[in-house]
Amino acid sequence: MPRTVRDVVFVDGVRTPFGKAGPKGIYNGTRADDLVVKAIRELLRRNPDLDPAKIDEVAIAATTQIGDQGLTLGRTAGILAGLPQSVPGYSIDRMCAGALTAVTAVAGGVAFGAYDVALAGGVEHMGRHPMGEGVDPNPRFVSEKLVDESALFMGMTAENLHDRYPTITKLRADEYAVRSQEKAAKAYADGKIQQDLVPISVRNTNEAAGETGWGLVTSDEPMRPGTTLENLAGLKTPFRTHGRVTAGNAAGLNDGATAAIIASEDFARENNLPVKMRLVSYSFAGVEPEVMGYGPIPATEKALAQAGLSIEDIGLFEINEAFAVQVLAFLEHYGIADDDARVNQYGGAIAFGHPLASSGVRLMTQLARQFEEQPHVRYGLTTMCVGFGMGATVIWENPNFNAEGDSK
Repeated sequence: MPRTVRDVVFVDGVRTPFGKAGPKGIYNGTRADDLVVKAIRELLRRNPDLDPAKIDEVAIAATTQIGDQGLTLGRTAGILAGLPQSVPGYSIDRMCAGALTAVTAVAGGVAFGAYDVALAGGVEHMGRHPMGEGVDPNPRFVSEKLVDESALFMGMTAENLHDRYPTITKLRADEYAVRSQEKAAKAYADGKIQQDLVPISVRNTNEAAGETGWGLVTSDEPMRPGTTLENLAGLKTPFRTHGRVTAGNAAGLNDGATAAIIASEDFARENNLPVKMRLVSYSFAGVEPEVMGYGPIPATEKALAQAGLSIEDIGLFEINEAFAVQVLAFLEHYGIADDDARVNQYGGAIAFGHPLASSGVRLMTQLARQFEEQPHVRYGLTTMCVGFGMGATVIWENPNFNAEGDSK
């Protein structure tokens, strides 16, 4: 019996505040799975009309799936969050695009009819599990020159991308980074970010500094408001002598978790759940691993073609800022100005942080907020580069769209 494809919607999304990885970071004494649990519980608290027993799947991403990020997180975090044992779950890995892939994976199940509603998200505790911990890359990658050795180091791939786009100078990257910090600070001041943050109780274990006891984390730790070009000009370029990539124009090493509710539109409306975004298309693409930051361009080309849209139809962009050069390469390819008002209106990962597998849902929650505020915008996209040479793009439609600019 033939099946019809159902409309898939983004119901709601939340995230923990993002922290700095390392012994001085806010989550140094907090488990990764507990961050996911808090996000899931907050989703259920915010959406009391969602019967937990009706949840069909829990997909949780992590790049480094060991320790407290292992043991099939989707299943274990669901049980820890109090979901009925009848709710299944699984783990997923597409490095930086983990949470984004978790969303598209369950969305495919919803569209096909296998699920009515599912939870999707991601976590990365880079303080406990640095990127690459425990991995053993096959020596053939380098010995047989399948990839250049720089493909294994994200900062080096960003330098390679600068080489490919010689017009993207260090100054342009620094200028972009300053704007990201300024937009993030303004978004906080305007109350745009806090609405989707889950306060996290943490135990400070930095005994050497005399800092112990419990605290409550309510904001992102990596932000550097007041950053200036002068501040950034003198930073070291650790990936290449006289390079262009610095700690100031790239996302840092971070900890954090995200979670979202994905459902069929019919299920959402029948169960009195919000419909914040409607899925239009999604696509993944591979590129040379040495220039992985280029990945969002072919992924976006594929997603636009699937949707029958052009880049001119996109009214809002949420582009993950793994590195400033990666965003600028995307914008340059499409002839979009570095400071285009449609791009990352609330700031991006350079300010908030980028806990790898969790970041995709952060992009979605921010886009959903902007859709709500801007009913004249019909389409937006979330896109990111992915380690080892990939890109990921999801195109969304604004359910509040009204050509006259008035909310329905």
